[in-house]
Amino acid sequence: MGSKYVVALSSSPRRKGNSRILAEAVLEGAAEAGHRTELVHLADHVTGLLRNCRECRKPDGTCSIGDGFDDVFFNKMLKADGLVVATPIWWYGMSAHLKNFFDRMFCYFAASYPQSAEVVHAQIYRKHLAIVLSAEENNLSARLGALTSLLELSRYLHWTMTGVVTGIGNTTGEASNDPLNPLAEARALGRRMFDVVETDYKGDTPRSPRVWADDNRSLPTSWR
Repeated sequence: MGSKYVVALSSSPRRKGNSRILAEAVLEGAAEAGHRTELVHLADHVTGLLRNCRECRKPDGTCSIGDGFDDVFFNKMLKADGLVVATPIWWYGMSAHLKNFFDRMFCYFAASYPQSAEVVHAQIYRKHLAIVLSAEENNLSARLGALTSLLELSRYLHWTMTGVVTGIGNTTGEASNDPLNPLAEARALGRRMFDVVETDYKGDTPRSPRVWADDNRSLPTSWR
């Protein structure tokens, strides 16, 4: 398989927040598997909100918002083989920082960006995605808003969904006390991130009658 490049987008403004430590654990597992890893603290780089691209786009088609989005998007996210998306649950959805990052992709994903097909579309598809969440509430419904949005994004971009890990906690780093040990689960997800095959069958999908075939494919990790 060879070494891959795994980028974690940490979207909590807290540097030692619960979703951040889970993202770091996924990267630790990926590094143990021989992959290159990098964590991006989004609050340091992406500060401007998406505007009306028809009015504020530069003459060369690039975004005029003067923050660090371009560097993260072009030099890290697009070049990554695997993405770790880390967010706390805020008001039953993803953090504003993460939503803003995905909103800002539109400026370059849209055909109105002259190099959209050659640069963006050529690199953005078919990545492996891991989702890590932190939440104060342990009921599944509290996470469904964020999960639904991220899973639809993954489907739209043909990303392979490799697993979801949730840590329950509120105060800084408290998820490390979660008795279900999400940090260990996150490390395991990082180690097997590129071994997962997403079995999202359609009615006409050719498939074996056996789930656990000789190729040792694995299903996504716990969705508790």
